[in-house]
Amino acid sequence: MTDTNDTNAGGGAEGPDDGPARRRRRVIGTPPATGPALAAEDPREAAEAGAAYPGMFHARPEKEQRSGERWASVAFLVAMVAGIGFFVAYFAFRIGEHAPEGSATLAARYSNFGLGLSLAIALLAIAVGMTIWVRKVMPHYEVVDERHDPPSGGERREFGDYFMKGANESGIVKRPMLRRTLLLAMVPLGLAPIVLLRDLGPNNIEVLRHTAWAPGPDGRPRRLLIEGTNQPILAAEFDSPGSIITVLPEPDPGEDGHEGHLSLTEQAKAVTLLIKMRPEELALPPERLDFTIDGIIAYSKVCTHVGCAAALYEQTTHRILCPCHQSTFDARNGGEVIFGPAGRALPMLPLAVDSEGYLVAVSDYPDAVGPSFWERGPNFWERGNEHLDPEEGS
Repeated sequence: MTDTNDTNAGGGAEGPDDGPARRRRRVIGTPPATGPALAAEDPREAAEAGAAYPGMFHARPEKEQRSGERWASVAFLVAMVAGIGFFVAYFAFRIGEHAPEGSATLAARYSNFGLGLSLAIALLAIAVGMTIWVRKVMPHYEVVDERHDPPSGGERREFGDYFMKGANESGIVKRPMLRRTLLLAMVPLGLAPIVLLRDLGPNNIEVLRHTAWAPGPDGRPRRLLIEGTNQPILAAEFDSPGSIITVLPEPDPGEDGHEGHLSLTEQAKAVTLLIKMRPEELALPPERLDFTIDGIIAYSKVCTHVGCAAALYEQTTHRILCPCHQSTFDARNGGEVIFGPAGRALPMLPLAVDSEGYLVAVSDYPDAVGPSFWERGPNFWERGNEHLDPEEGS
């Protein structure tokens, strides 16, 4: 059913101006052909006019577009400031080996908070800016993809033409403020991964080879302190077979006469398991016989598989068990692996007794503690502990 838009209400004869232009037939219920068209009548006209697609138009006036441009630029500037804050948090809070004495844990907490918060704000601000850009600045259009027979030849639009059409459509060419603020926002985020590579080096392998058990600046052997109480251990009092405790090395004296302490990293590397066995139960290799004192033996508590705490001890079988992946070590035979994925024995700490009867460590561990690493090599003793003599007694 159709109706007719006829300006000759009187039904007179058609004049010279009458015809399809003045008399159009349309389906009842559809809007009249007035107002701006959603699609161009001729796609070639739209292309010649600089539109990326036929029928492209801006749904918002220029004033509203400029307002969206300003707000998107503000969001990009916020992202830039947050990106700079990421670098400030990275360099301001020194953690690990570079942390000031007594502040390693607090610095790590503030560093993680600063890095996470600044990165989250930067990414969120960029997302907000891009959303405003798309909704307020970029044009809106409907695309009709007409079906045609595949062309057998003819000219094709080059990629550069499509690229420039899209660039003009996005407004990045027309609106320099958007372009510049977006670049400013992306520069810090682009540099962040490069700066974070700093944490992968330098490749200081010697840090992995030594612990806090090495003798102090004065060359004096370090006493074994009970973890938690920091009390030294008299060899004569640790005399019950099957006894086991966790010990740490005595720290260097602090400044101005204050008591020294070990950082969390130093404690994690130096934590040691002290076991009392009967001397006749030991089956140590000849080069490790002098590492014990009357059946008292010390092993690193850090599993050589992936670094879990090998803290379970079975008194009847004299086996040390790591609960993470069930690596099992023989405490009688130098901590050799008897089961599980660990690739090497637990490092053994050489012990002695000082003039006051307290247990001390003669030197650092002769083997690297913790998980194995490829730089360790087979000749660790010669490369990392030239100052030690494996034949020297306690």
